[in-house]
Parts: sequence; structure tokens; C-alpha cells
Amino acid sequence: MANTKELQDLTTQVRRDILRMVHKVNSGHPGGSLGCAEFLVALYNEIMDRKDGFDMDGINEDLFFLSNGHISPVFYSVLAHAGYFPVEELNTFRLIDSRLQGHPTTHEGLPGVRIASGSLGQGMSVALGAAQAKKLNGDDSLVYTLHGDGELQEGQNWEAIMYASAKKVDNIICTIDLNGQQIDGATDTVLPMGSIEAKFVAFGWDVITIEEGNDIDAILKGMAEAKALTGKEKPVCVLLKTVMGNGVDFMMYTHAWHGKAPSDEQLENALAQNPATLGDY
Repeated sequence: MANTKELQDLTTQVRRDILRMVHKVNSGHPGGSLGCAEFLVALYNEIMDRKDGFDMDGINEDLFFLSNGHISPVFYSVLAHAGYFPVEELNTFRLIDSRLQGHPTTHEGLPGVRIASGSLGQGMSVALGAAQAKKLNGDDSLVYTLHGDGELQEGQNWEAIMYASAKKVDNIICTIDLNGQQIDGATDTVLPMGSIEAKFVAFGWDVITIEEGNDIDAILKGMAEAKALTGKEKPVCVLLKTVMGNGVDFMMYTHAWHGKAPSDEQLENALAQNPATLGDY
């Protein structure tokens, strides 16, 4: 069991990893990655029940599926620090023949990655299949997912959302990164979706809202509430209100850093705001 300070220190280091990875290759998606750092650090180091090692079957352990695969920098950093592969491998991000491609893939067998998630809108469908397989196998562990709010504009999500409640898939917790931004601007400008909470409720889900989605304690409390709702014949949705670019003042509250790498000077500024806690790779 990690304490809040340990989780926050790791989050700061993950933030540094994200910035350095994207800067090195002048390519990648820092905004959403920074916004989800606290959540994924808490998920892998405190919330999920994980077993040692990695296999694609994932029997008798909680599973995680990243649907918004463009935030791979935060995913790779968290996986590395959780022991799935060497932290030094982060140096290969987005390089030719690297296992750490811009969007996660499975053909290179990177431990921790269960699906390729370059195309948005598909993760929930896959996760529901995994959740139902666990039920069929008498496996009581849970399935967790993460999705972007802009990603919900993809229609396949709503087929999956309807299916989940109709089939009473109650061993899944789907988290929506509710930062209000997507690649072309604010979600309310690009394609307003109204109340996402009301939509999930109307589709038969239980919904938990974490108002401070970049606060470790709030995440732990909210996810505990979500977990307590599982097993009651309804799927569970967590609305995680985050800030895109969190932790770097000039990247926050804007879509501009959705898929843009910092310059040398900007990197130095950003790293100064996030002093190293565990040591850089």
C-alpha cells in the first residue's frame, strides 16, 4: 500500500517522463497524458489487484484497457514504473522498431498492453468482452477502462454502453477523462454532447463523479465508491474531471497541447515546475 506522498512523487516523475519522451522525438500527445497522470498512477499502484508478471489471459487479476490510445506517454511511463518493462526503454518512444509506438500496439508483445488502441471508440467494446469472459470463467476480478470525453463522439461507444446495461455487465468500471478538450478545440465547440452523466444514467449505468480528477486522495475515494457499486447488475461509469496539461502552467486548460511537443526552452520550463523525485531514466 502506497501513501499519498509516494503516489504524488511518482506522478511527478511520470510527468517528467511524458515531457521528455515527447520532446525527444518532437512528436506525441502531452496534454491528455499529463491530465491523466494521477489517475493512472493511482490505478496501477493502489486501486487494481495485479499479479506478478504479465500474460494476455489476465485470469484472477484486474484488467485495464486504454481506449484513448494517443495518451500512450503516460501509459508507458506508468507501466514501466510498475515493473512491466525497464524504465530505460522509455528512451525508445516512437522510434522505428520500438515496442513503444505512438499508439499502443500488441504485435511486439509489450507487457501491459492488451489491445491496440490507435483508433478511438473501440476500447469499451473490447473491455466488455473481457468482462463477460471473466464472468463465464467464474473470475471475480474487475475490468477497468479509460476513455477521452471527445472520444464519446464515436458512435460505437454508445452501442457498447447500451449493451453493457442490457447484459448486466456489472464487473466493469469505465472512466471518462472529462477535460472538455479535444484535438480541434473545446468539446462543447467541436460537437456538444450535453450532460454525459445524464446520458450514462439514461442508458442504465451507475455513475460516480470525481470533481478533483487531479487529486490523488479524491481519485482513491471516488474509485473506492465505484468499486463498491460493482456486482449489482449495472455497469459503472466514473466521470473524472481533469485538467488537460495538468502540472505545466502553459499547457493547462487548452487543446493547443493535445498533440504538440515542447521546444527545448519549454521543456526546461516544464521540468523546472516538476522537480525530479525518483531520478530520470
